[in-house]
Amino acid sequence: MRSTGFRRTFVALSVGSLALALTSCGSGDDGSAGGKTRITVNCMPPKSAEVDRRFFEQDIASFEKQNPDIDVVAHDAFPCQDPKTFDAKLAGGQMEDVFYTYFTDARHVVDIHQAADLTPYVKELKSYGTLQQQLRDIYTVDGKIYGIPRTGYSMGLIYNKRLFEKAGLDPEQPPATWEELRADAKRIAELGDGTVGYADYSAQNQGGWHFTAELYSQGGDVVSADGKKATVDTPEGRAVLQNLHDMRWTDDSMGSKQLLVINDVQQLMGSGKLGMYLSAPDNIPILVKEKGGDYKDLALAPMPGGKGTLIGGDGYMVNKKASPDQIRAALKWLDHMFLTPGAGFLGDYARARKADAPVGLPEPRLFTGAADAKDQQVKKANANVPVENYQAFLDGNQSLDMKIEPPHAQQIYSVLDGAVSAVLTKKDADIDQLLEDASTKIDGILARG
Repeated sequence: MRSTGFRRTFVALSVGSLALALTSCGSGDDGSAGGKTRITVNCMPPKSAEVDRRFFEQDIASFEKQNPDIDVVAHDAFPCQDPKTFDAKLAGGQMEDVFYTYFTDARHVVDIHQAADLTPYVKELKSYGTLQQQLRDIYTVDGKIYGIPRTGYSMGLIYNKRLFEKAGLDPEQPPATWEELRADAKRIAELGDGTVGYADYSAQNQGGWHFTAELYSQGGDVVSADGKKATVDTPEGRAVLQNLHDMRWTDDSMGSKQLLVINDVQQLMGSGKLGMYLSAPDNIPILVKEKGGDYKDLALAPMPGGKGTLIGGDGYMVNKKASPDQIRAALKWLDHMFLTPGAGFLGDYARARKADAPVGLPEPRLFTGAADAKDQQVKKANANVPVENYQAFLDGNQSLDMKIEPPHAQQIYSVLDGAVSAVLTKKDADIDQLLEDASTKIDGILARG
């Protein structure tokens, strides 16, 4: 899952719009148009995202000018990938030539034989060798390359510096352990007037997502290394639920309203009534631009616990039906749009700053070596947010184990939602039984493949 942005917002399509999507996405031919190689691509920002849409169109136009033999046909999407239609488009042969995927999709798309093998062509992707190895590995299956990473994120702890100060806490020393977080949350909640020390999600699969992140931070895991057995019924899993239970019922630091989802928690933080919650850096501009927050009050720390954090992100794969010329065109397009340091749709920081888009948020680095140095130099020169508020996050992440979401993530999150919501809504919740039941259900999901 990803927390914000049109690229990660889940909406349902009506039957009519699904039918339209299935008949309008694929190229339906060999990719040639008037002597040009034509590729269809998705994840174009919708017209409602006016600035992003303009940038995307500008970048496609500049690409086609530099590559007059390639015609790019972009399809907009809200969201870029809807889980309700993704498999149907793949199975129906109607997926774009170059299509967006979450990290967790990569293996699935390969397993159902819908992705082109890029291995013979990837040497033509100029940027490939500069990308972080752990991100490249996500799209590498059995030694073959099936996709190209585009962005990444990692979970951390957003906190309100002003409330820390008001509660007599040092805003430059965010909690490094769950014990410290519990103590700080209690101090903040004691400010009264509806102030909540710590909030967490517990519905719509989001509770299971955060359970996973908290389990990683404790050094635990959701499934075994071979992906065959649940590993939530462990001391680490018990510690996650016990901590939430105790903050809710013993400390009264999580407020009385539960079954929260992301918008509820963002609203609390933006209104200045919440001390801390877990999120990725992309929440910060949402808190400021949509929820009433202030950049100077919002800081980011690494995940408490010091052992691990959940990472996610996205990339592009190429349709198995694509011709060699289309694959080559796709890789050129990816280089131009997303993988050139300091340029392109995501990397033109000077353009983003002029449009009043946030520059300087601590997203995980995509590049390495000289490419990374250039990207960071351009980013720093155009920063328009208080980057000092995120230094603890950047420093702390260096020592954390970066762990991707589990297989069958959404199904597993649905199961874990029940455990999280139970401890937050029932004072007498049986944690041992909740974990045993969750483990049995997850084993069933894994057994079905």
